[in-house]
Amino acid sequence: MATSPPFNFLPAVEPTGDAWAAGTGVPRGRCFAFSGTDMLVTMDGANAAEIPSWDDLREWEVVTLRYQYLGTLDGEPCWSAELPPDASLPDMASLTGLRDLYDRLPESLYAIAGRAAQLVAWERDHQFCGRCGNSTERVAGERGRRCGDCDLTAYPRLSPAIIVLIEQGDRILLARGHAFPPGRFGIIAGFVEPGESLEDAVRREVREEVGIELTRIEYFGSQPWPFPHGIMIGFRAEYLRGEISLDDGELAEAGWYGLDDLPNIPSKLSIARRLIDDWAERRGAVIDQP
Repeated sequence: MATSPPFNFLPAVEPTGDAWAAGTGVPRGRCFAFSGTDMLVTMDGANAAEIPSWDDLREWEVVTLRYQYLGTLDGEPCWSAELPPDASLPDMASLTGLRDLYDRLPESLYAIAGRAAQLVAWERDHQFCGRCGNSTERVAGERGRRCGDCDLTAYPRLSPAIIVLIEQGDRILLARGHAFPPGRFGIIAGFVEPGESLEDAVRREVREEVGIELTRIEYFGSQPWPFPHGIMIGFRAEYLRGEISLDDGELAEAGWYGLDDLPNIPSKLSIARRLIDDWAERRGAVIDQP
């Protein structure tokens, strides 16, 4: 099973004394700052991205609307922050989407950036109570915002989705959605419905999208998916019965593919690619696609 290597990130809600610049009461350390879904970075000569520090933001006179403490990476404080839409940035900095930053950041920083993106979006969208409309305030000691009027507390939420690699002998089922780039194929995925188990969601999504039945559904792994606040739960399964049918219209095409005729598949950013690479490795092969 493919897994991500561990890294020395210690998550926390409340900042310690070391998280503040001495004698100033302002944050110090790395700042994962977002405007919408794009993150503030600088690029070095090799086109690798770097996360600016709070000192950089202050030198550039970049202001933030609000910020959240994330924890420490190798002892250094890490924060997320929301920038105003009209933030003025220096020439050496840019706003870049997380998908475009994959392979430009170390894995540890990319993982923290995903956490930061979700917390920025959550706090931005929960400034007011979803029940009564009054303003909310942070809850001390936990990641929550509470309404002072009706006492409803909102916590960061995740939207779970399943993704499944279906095997039939030496072939796998690949599908292309209508919104996919021409020639790009992936594997079946979908959100979990209320009241479903993960395995039930796998069976339903596959039945709805391609009309076949499965057996031997096995958990593979999971991946945070901050686009904007999901978590992907990966499975492997074997084909049982049925013919591929695209009656519900969600997919443009689908079919069975082997190692000798693989189309263009997802990049290494996704758990979909981890599942496909694992299938190939179990057959002694390596897929030569980025």
